[in-house]
Amino acid sequence: MAALVGYRFPGGRYTIAHWENWLLTDCTGAEQLGDGLVHPIALFHVPILGSGTSIAEIFVLLGVAGPGSVGLLGYDWEYFVPLREGVEYRCEGGIVSAERHVTDTGHVFDEIAFSVELFDESDQLAARITNRWKCNRGMS
Repeated sequence: MAALVGYRFPGGRYTIAHWENWLLTDCTGAEQLGDGLVHPIALFHVPILGSGTSIAEIFVLLGVAGPGSVGLLGYDWEYFVPLREGVEYRCEGGIVSAERHVTDTGHVFDEIAFSVELFDESDQLAARITNRWKCNRGMS
């Protein structure tokens, strides 16, 4: 697992369209923010898609599949500037930590974290997400 640390996603760009932001905001039951501001829920998918990968590809990279093989341990969202509709964000990131654990009962699991940064059109860091997952490996 330690060899995964430093793995980089392909990277890419993502622009949040007005319709996308409207739908994401609507599904939360919140009021539209106005002035082209993007609802925070966009950080669930924009960084991953923008960095040129997908949840399915990350699962393959981590060697997990099937029900109960992955659990969310937590996520951190950092905003440095407000995200806006119509802005093309450059997205880059990868695996930042990986640690194997064995419980007293012999259950093996890995704690994996990946991080993606979004840069705006002036190359200013706009946001960063860090997701931490528990990848179940079974019994040793």
